[in-house]
Amino acid sequence: MPKLPPRARTLAATAVLLSTALAACGDGASDSADAADEARPDQKLSWKDCPAPSAAEGGGGAPSPLPGGATWQCATMKAPLDWKKPEGDTIGIALIRARSSGAKDKRIGSLVFNFGGPGGSGVTTLPAFGADYAKLRTRYDLVSFDPRGVGRSDGVKCEDDEQLDTYFQQDATPDDEAERKKFIDNVKSFNGACEKNSGTVLPHVRTTDVARDMDLMRQVLGDDKLHYFGISYGTELGGVYAHLFPKNVGRAVFDAVVDPTETPEQGSLGQAEGFQLALDNFAKDCVSQEDDCPVGDTEDDVEARIARLLKDLDAKPLPGLPPRRLTQTAATNGIVQALYSQDFWPYLTEGLDEAYDGDGRILMALSDSMNGRDEDGEYSNLSAANVAINCADDKPRYTTADVEARLPRFREASPLFGDYLAWGMLGCTDWAVPGQADHPDVQASGAAPILVIGNTGDPATPYEGARKMVGALGEGVGVELTYKGQGHGAYDSKDTCVRGAVDGYLLNGTVPESGTVCGADKGAVPSGS
Repeated sequence: MPKLPPRARTLAATAVLLSTALAACGDGASDSADAADEARPDQKLSWKDCPAPSAAEGGGGAPSPLPGGATWQCATMKAPLDWKKPEGDTIGIALIRARSSGAKDKRIGSLVFNFGGPGGSGVTTLPAFGADYAKLRTRYDLVSFDPRGVGRSDGVKCEDDEQLDTYFQQDATPDDEAERKKFIDNVKSFNGACEKNSGTVLPHVRTTDVARDMDLMRQVLGDDKLHYFGISYGTELGGVYAHLFPKNVGRAVFDAVVDPTETPEQGSLGQAEGFQLALDNFAKDCVSQEDDCPVGDTEDDVEARIARLLKDLDAKPLPGLPPRRLTQTAATNGIVQALYSQDFWPYLTEGLDEAYDGDGRILMALSDSMNGRDEDGEYSNLSAANVAINCADDKPRYTTADVEARLPRFREASPLFGDYLAWGMLGCTDWAVPGQADHPDVQASGAAPILVIGNTGDPATPYEGARKMVGALGEGVGVELTYKGQGHGAYDSKDTCVRGAVDGYLLNGTVPESGTVCGADKGAVPSGS
């Protein structure tokens, strides 16, 4: 199943594919705050200096102080493991915060972030980009968390590091019956390992469960309303929260918006189109530079050479990061990784140039980042959590016959990425837990305005999803803002128009006019949107 990393990975030389973790209500738990009221909303959090991230969170050192010396604090909130049994077993939800830098009488409350995935650790991501939110911290405590099944919040465990090295080297675009059987067997083995090692938590990692955790978090943090900043999959989580608790929504921003109306198949097809668009834009940019483009003479030549490289790798992988070799799948992952952000197009150019000369190290390093593998060969639980949450959310279970029937349409959407994304739909084969719904319910009539930002050049959450989210939220809730730019998300582009709209709403409650367009080119938005 294709994956989407949190924002930190995309901007720090990481990033990846897809997230259409689709959730919905109607899972049998209460749609009100009653369950949270029975789940220790009066618990006192014990905030302490943050430890170094766990291996499941990606490792590394403890978070550095913010400019001015403010330190990060961490705590664990207890939530019901099963929200249908709020007084039963609990699960620990790892939290992180930086206290507001402004005057106490100007403080609004907590601003809770989810950076996407699903499967991304908010405890490691927020400190990595905390300085970007310095202005917001003047009136908010900045807060994020590891959702259940992620990082230190009882992170899902599947295969070990050695097994994962093999798993991510496999041929994920099988060409014949033998390759198809091997691919399916590998998926089943991975999914079976998840059940064996994390079977207790797998039924309880749905997006609706995390939304209820957030409402408990709101109460434990002492806030009357949930003020929220969701990015990528975090927009879907925010939409589900708004559906379940519309009266508890405070000031909320959705950036890089998941289309809540799509099935997993439709989401994968949309991403095929999105990444093809990003590749087209990369090729156009490369050949337009003053210096010669080292990976092609024309836009068509760039894409044709990449296609030949991937075809050659299918038959003969290149030397990568020893002892591993760069396979077709790893190279595809690495290319997609770099397409997540225009800042990393130079790395893609360099990686392709070196691969044409027989050196696959840069593309493999990008692929490793996508999969949560560090330089010591240890994996975070990003991929395991991503699959667990997607498969608990998504009701459809696709077969090889389904994929083969849809391959022509996927290939039409993207000659380069179509096969990869189509076969990725088999990621929930033989999953231990049934999926919840075809797509999430985010209808939130009565909620406060939610600022919904779509980026016209976003490869992972295509622009049209923002308008679909606005419609699904209901009349008078979604406020649409368009950013004409490249990459996954808009606020991190540092565009002054986008920043002004977001900061103005979160800090002052000023709702921008719906339909506002930001970006260097404020011309017409894409047709069909």
